[in-house]
Amino acid sequence: MKLSIFLFPLLLFASCSEPVNKETSSTSSDAIYFGGDILTMEGDSAQYAEAVLIRDGKILFVGPKEEAINTAGENPELIDLKGQTLLPGFIDAHGHLWMSGIQAIAANLLPAPDGKGNDIASLIEITNQWKATNTDVINKTGWILGFGYDEAQLKEQRHPTAADLDKISKDTPVLFLHQSGHLAAVNTKGLEISGITSASQDPKGGVIQRLKGSQQPSGVLEETALFAPAMDLLRKVDDKGNEALILAGQKSYARYGFTTAQEGRATSVVCDAYKRMSEAGTLLMDVYAYPDIQMGLEYMKTNGVQSDYKNHFRIAGVKLSLDGSPSGKTAYLTKPYKVPPPGMKKDYRGYPAIPDTAVINNLVEEAFKNNWQIITHCNGDAAADAYIHAVRLAADKHGNENRRTVMIHAQTVREDQLDSMKILGIIPSFFSMHTYYWGDWHRDETLGKERAYRISPTASTRRRDLIFTQHHDAPVAFPDALRVLHATVNRVSRSGDIIGPDQRVSPYIALKSITAWAAYQGFEENLKGTITAGKLADFVILDKNPLKIDPLTITDISINATIKEGKTIYNK
Repeated sequence: MKLSIFLFPLLLFASCSEPVNKETSSTSSDAIYFGGDILTMEGDSAQYAEAVLIRDGKILFVGPKEEAINTAGENPELIDLKGQTLLPGFIDAHGHLWMSGIQAIAANLLPAPDGKGNDIASLIEITNQWKATNTDVINKTGWILGFGYDEAQLKEQRHPTAADLDKISKDTPVLFLHQSGHLAAVNTKGLEISGITSASQDPKGGVIQRLKGSQQPSGVLEETALFAPAMDLLRKVDDKGNEALILAGQKSYARYGFTTAQEGRATSVVCDAYKRMSEAGTLLMDVYAYPDIQMGLEYMKTNGVQSDYKNHFRIAGVKLSLDGSPSGKTAYLTKPYKVPPPGMKKDYRGYPAIPDTAVINNLVEEAFKNNWQIITHCNGDAAADAYIHAVRLAADKHGNENRRTVMIHAQTVREDQLDSMKILGIIPSFFSMHTYYWGDWHRDETLGKERAYRISPTASTRRRDLIFTQHHDAPVAFPDALRVLHATVNRVSRSGDIIGPDQRVSPYIALKSITAWAAYQGFEENLKGTITAGKLADFVILDKNPLKIDPLTITDISINATIKEGKTIYNK
């Protein structure tokens, strides 16, 4: 069952009961898990332990149950898994926790199976129903909000326009954020508040879509063009609002088994909200943030990075974005899209977020010079070319030892680019959920079969003995770890097509990408990612072992509990 996103984020996280049966009451801080498959995620193949002993939020011993009991203090808590599977807590290799909170309060415009936004009439009906019961949100933000529409799945196969959204309201601005997060649609009032008219020029790195045959804005905004309405909304969110959004995001992440979350393009305001919550002790899980290097350069020079968490929060590095979304046809490719967007020429290849190569080179060098880990959004292979070039220049100038530079999404990376990434130590963090959500769209509309079958090329990466991570990019998709695993292993689209059968990997390798390898990507391999003595007691409990079932049924697995440093933060 999917998490309903009609949740008001001011609801605090409810206390949880214990996930499994206990054999004894205990006054000791020690607890022993046993009685199920305890998959440690150490090594290149599956390894199991009979028992795990934890003390004060850390793993003290992994091995035989009898030895765990002998090692424990007096009257340890004995927790029988009753045949369930215990794994290391899932680690978010790339996502946007704060934005997941916005998803949690907005009208759910997602198409099936995650929502009912399957045609434009449904989007309008869903939002009108939401409007009637969310006056508090509208009053506080000044906007009617919808999240997750996808023209690729709409019956009309087009974006909703300002005229469509005017049916919701002509007096209050309406904002529909595209599922990719890279486009939006606003009503006429939204255009007015944003100062967008027929005289407005396209901003650098963005496009204001126009009505056919005119310069009149249609209401659809791409990339940097959507900053104007977004900033109007966001500046109305106060400190308490930001903290409430973070709480809502954490609750969603915990439901899906995550014990570590990433804030993948943080603003200084959001970082400060995390710091306040850290000091107040209200963060449920570890959050590692990457401020935007363009907008937050001075903030980073003042605050720097932290290698250690302080009450579950740290700034881990910087984020750079070089293009848009392949599903929204704004990713920057070296070869044209199969079907260009309306009004574009046949040779349309998308466009860069930063047109000036020198600016890209300088930003990457800034990260290397300051020893900040850099993670960079590159969906299209042309964007990947620009990033690889910039990393090579910075590495030649400042050295490249153990930087763990990351390419976020890396959806259309070519074989020659993977060769360069191995030489430069660039870790690809793939978004294989695209094979399910947009696999058919990529095959038929954006990339064509040959390129579509290579999106998120995990098997090609492993053939080079490169590690990779996988992510959900929430709120683009729900932070659904099992959907991530399913897509990585099976690559089955909505229609049932296998999007690149030769790029599939085993369930164990897929699990590595959201546990051990994700920990390594974030310089946290000594803290988490495997069930190993000395590491944090971060666990997820599943009703079935992903390695012992038909891989096509991975999404049917139930997440029964999520445990952060020995404390249950979610219980089904």
